[in-house]
Amino acid sequence: PYVVALGGRDTSSKRGGMMEGIGRQKNITMECGRRPENKVEAPRCYAWPDTELSSFFRWLDTCSILAVGRLGRVAQSVRYFFGERRSDLTGVPAVVDFAAMRDAVKELGGDPQKINPICPSDLVIDHSIQVDVSRTSDALQKNQEIEFERNKERFMFLKWGAQAFRNMLIVPPGAGICHQVNLEYLARVVFSQDGFLYPDSVVGTDSHTTMINGLGVLGWGVGGIEAEAVMLGQAITMLVPQVVGYKIIGELNQYATSTDLVLTITKHLRQLGVVNKFVEFFGPGVEALSIADRATISNMCPEYGATVGFFPIDDKSMIYLRQTNRDEKKVRVVEEYLRAVKMFRDFKDSSQDPVFSEIVTLDLATVQSSVSGPKRPHDRVSVTDMPVDFKQCLTNKVGFKGFGLSSDKLEVSAPLVYEGQEYTLKHGSVVIAAITSCTNTSNPSVMLGAGILAQKAVEAGLSVAPYIKTSLSPGSGVVTYYLEESGVIPYLQKLGFDVVGYGCMTCIGNSGPLPEPVAEVIEKYDLVCSGVLSGNRNFEGRIHPLTRANYLASPLLVIAYAIAGRVDIDFEKEPLGRNSAGKDVFLMDIWPLRDAVQEVERKFVIPAMFKEVYSKIECGSPSWRSLEAPESALYPWDDASTYIQQPPFFKDMTKELPSLKPIENAHVLLNLGDSVTTDHISPAGSIARNSPAARYLAKRGLTPREFNSYGSRRGNDSVMARGTFANIRLVNKFIGKSGPKTIHIPSGQSLDVYDAAERYIKDNIPLIALVGKDYGSGSSRDWAAKGPLLLVWENFINISWFSSGALKGIKAVIAESFERIHRSNLVGMGIVPLQYLPGQNAESLGLTGKERFTIDIPPDCRPLQEIQVHVS
Repeated sequence: PYVVALGGRDTSSKRGGMMEGIGRQKNITMECGRRPENKVEAPRCYAWPDTELSSFFRWLDTCSILAVGRLGRVAQSVRYFFGERRSDLTGVPAVVDFAAMRDAVKELGGDPQKINPICPSDLVIDHSIQVDVSRTSDALQKNQEIEFERNKERFMFLKWGAQAFRNMLIVPPGAGICHQVNLEYLARVVFSQDGFLYPDSVVGTDSHTTMINGLGVLGWGVGGIEAEAVMLGQAITMLVPQVVGYKIIGELNQYATSTDLVLTITKHLRQLGVVNKFVEFFGPGVEALSIADRATISNMCPEYGATVGFFPIDDKSMIYLRQTNRDEKKVRVVEEYLRAVKMFRDFKDSSQDPVFSEIVTLDLATVQSSVSGPKRPHDRVSVTDMPVDFKQCLTNKVGFKGFGLSSDKLEVSAPLVYEGQEYTLKHGSVVIAAITSCTNTSNPSVMLGAGILAQKAVEAGLSVAPYIKTSLSPGSGVVTYYLEESGVIPYLQKLGFDVVGYGCMTCIGNSGPLPEPVAEVIEKYDLVCSGVLSGNRNFEGRIHPLTRANYLASPLLVIAYAIAGRVDIDFEKEPLGRNSAGKDVFLMDIWPLRDAVQEVERKFVIPAMFKEVYSKIECGSPSWRSLEAPESALYPWDDASTYIQQPPFFKDMTKELPSLKPIENAHVLLNLGDSVTTDHISPAGSIARNSPAARYLAKRGLTPREFNSYGSRRGNDSVMARGTFANIRLVNKFIGKSGPKTIHIPSGQSLDVYDAAERYIKDNIPLIALVGKDYGSGSSRDWAAKGPLLLVWENFINISWFSSGALKGIKAVIAESFERIHRSNLVGMGIVPLQYLPGQNAESLGLTGKERFTIDIPPDCRPLQEIQVHVS
C-alpha cells in the first residue's frame, strides 16, 4: 500500500495495481471498490483473449470488483459503488417508492424502519420553481411564493422523508441546481473514513450528473430504479465500456466561449458515436480550460451520448477547490493522496497519456461562435450560418431540421399589440430568451461575459422588446453574488434579465406562460417562433409548447438574440440597433474579449462568496422552516391528494418472483421514429387543458391554474400514467402528424394514447411499441418507463392480477437502438427492450405496426440473447 500523511499520522491507502494503458476513470472505479463499507468477494481469475481487455481485467482482479457477464464474445461486466444524488422531480418518486417499501415490509411481517438508504443520498429541490413572473424586480420573490403555494404538499412529503429516513439530506428550494451545488459544495473529491482514503463518486437520477466529471469525480446518471438499488446498498452492474480519448490541443480564440466549445464537442461526438462509452479528455489544451469550462463540457455528456465525459484531476482542480472555499487541510490531503496513487495529471506531459480504445482530436483554435437547434442539442450551427440554416429549416420536410412550411407561408408578418405598442412577429421571432441551466450558470466566464455585454449594450442605447420573455435563473446564489459585486446586475435588469429564481426553470420546461397577446398571435398565424436559452436541451415541446424552434446558446448570445429579436439575423452584416447618435451598433462592438472577462472573474469570484452562500444552504426560507411534516415512520397516505399517492408496485407483493412469460398476440400501441426522447414519452412541462391528465385533475376539483406540471406530479401514478406519451410534439407514424394520438387498430379510431391503451386492456390485448434509433434519449426519467407499464392499471381492481405480470400496459419495446439509461429503466420496470439484429429495422422487415406480435421470452432469458418474434 501507499502511505499518505494525514494530520500528522500515517494512513494506509490500499489500492490494486494499475496496468499501463488503463484510463483514469477505471483507476477511480477500482479505488471506489475498496471502500470499507463495500464487502465484495474477490473474483476468480479469468483468461481474456483481447490484449487491452486482458490488462483491464487483470487490473480488476486486484481490486475486489466482481467481473462477470458478457460483451460480444467475452464475458465482461463490472460492479461499481457510488453515493447518490437527485433533484426533486426524480427525488419525490424515489421517496414515494421508499415509503411504499416500508408499507410492503410491514405487510410481510418485517420491520419497516429497516428500509433506509445505505449510502449518503442528497436531494436538492431545484425542479419546482417556474418563470411565472419575469422582467420585474420582485420576480424572484413572487415566483418563490407561487412555488410554495403549488408545491406545499410535495415539500411537506420530502420534509417527512428527511426525518423518517437515515442518510438522506434534503436541500431546500432556493439553494440552486443540484449539479451546480454538487460542484461548488457537496463534492469532496476524496473521502476519508476508518483509516481509508478513497475517491469520491456519485450517481444521480438526472442524466447531467456527469457535470462533476469536470472536477475529476467519477459519476453519471442512472435510471431511477437503479438509483434506488444504489441507495439500498446494491452495486451498479454495467458492461465494460470502451474508453474514447478526446485529445484537446491549442487555445480558444478571444471571441469563443465554453458554450461554443461544448456545442462543437457535442456535435463531434454524436457523429462519432459514443453511446455506452466512456470519454476521457486529455492533451495540452485541457490545461487552458478552467474547471468551470470542463464542467460545462462534462455536463452535456448525455447530449453527446457517452456514459461519462471525464477530466482527470490536476492543479486546476486544486485551485477550484480553494476558490470554492473547501477546507485547506482537506485540499492538501486530496492532492497528496491523488499524487501518491498516481491519479494526478500533468496534461502537458504526454508520457502520462493512457492508451485508449480510440482517439479523436480537437484544436480549440477551430471553435467558432455557435448555437444548436432548432430541435436537438447536437445540431450545431455556426452563428454566421444561422440566417441560411433557419430559412432552410422552415421549408425542409418535418423533422429534426425542418418545419415543412410551403413557400407561400414563409413571409408571414403578424401584427402584435403589446402594452399599447405595435410590433410585428415573423417566423424566427424570439419570444423567450433565458439565461438558465447549470450547464452555463456554473461558469463565471460566460456569466460575467453576459453581464459585461449587457453593460455595453445598455450604454450603447440598445434594449430588448418588452414582449420577449426574458429571465435569469442562476444555478446557485454565488452567481448573483458575483454579478452584483462586479456591478453588472443593473445592466442585465435593464435588458429584462432579472433574477427569477434559483433552479432549472426554463431549461426543463418550467418557462411559464407567454404573454397572452403573444401566444394568441403565434397560434393565429401558425408562426415558427423561437426560444433562445443557455440550457442543455431543446427537444420539441420541452421549452414551451408555442416555441417550435429552440436554440441553445451561450448567455452572451442569448442576450444578443434577445436584443435582435430574431434568430435569422446576420450579426456580421446587420446591426443590433442604433445608438443615441444614430450610428449602427454591431455585436462585435459590444462583445467582451475572453482575457478581459477572465480578469474580472479573478477579481470578483472569491472564496468568501461561497462560504457565505453555502453556510445557509440547509436552512431554507422561512416558509420551508415553518412547514410542518408528519413524524411517523410510515407515511400517512391521503386518498384525496393529487400530488402524493401510494404506488402500486408493491401491492400484494410476495417473497417469490414471478416467472417470465411470452407475450402473445400483442398489438402495437405506437409506431415511432428516431430520437424519441424521454420528454416525448413522459413530459415534464405543463398539463394541457384537454388532456387525460387534465380531465383526471378537473374531476377532483382542480382548476387549470392548479394543474401545475407533470414533473411536479410524479408522486401520483394516476396523473403520470395519463401523461405518458402526452407530448404535443410526439410524431406517431400511425397518425402522420404531431400530437399525443394513436390509432386503435381493431376499430380504426384515432384516440388519445391513454384512451387507446384502455380499450386494448379491456379486451385483454397486450401492447408493444415499435421505435427507431436512440429511443429514450434525453433525461434519465424513470417515469418514461413506469408510465408505459402503468397505462390504465387503476381501472382494474384485481391488484394480484396486476402484480402477477398479467396483460397491462406496454410489455416490450422493439427498437433499432436504445439510450443507456432508458434501457436500464425499462428493464427495471419489467418492459422488455428488444433490439433489431444489425442491419434490420421495421422498414427493412416490411413492418407497418398493424400486425400482431408474439414474442418468445424464455424463463431463463439472458442479456444479449436472441429472441424470436413472430408476426402475423
